[in-house]
Amino acid sequence: MTRPPLHLRRPFLAGLLRQLPLLAVLVAVAVGLGMVALEHWRRGLLVVALALVGAGVLRLVLPVRRVGFLAVRSRPVDVVLMAGVGIALSALAIAVPGS
Repeated sequence: MTRPPLHLRRPFLAGLLRQLPLLAVLVAVAVGLGMVALEHWRRGLLVVALALVGAGVLRLVLPVRRVGFLAVRSRPVDVVLMAGVGIALSALAIAVPGS
């Protein structure tokens, strides 16, 4: 006899595991914002930008049932918006002259 799938045995745990991509992105954004707060604004913004590009890549490669709350709109719109904002933020962080 085979075991039932995880979402039937432990629905809460399965729901948490589905949100791991979002958790990884939020942790990276928190690290970047912490760097900004500690007056390393350029590196911090680059970390946030990398997290957004990573979120776009995760949204592109993961199936809908695994991506969790990173899936808000259709896949192409999510990927273009997250990766586009990440690229624009990194370009802005690099282009602003240092003090």
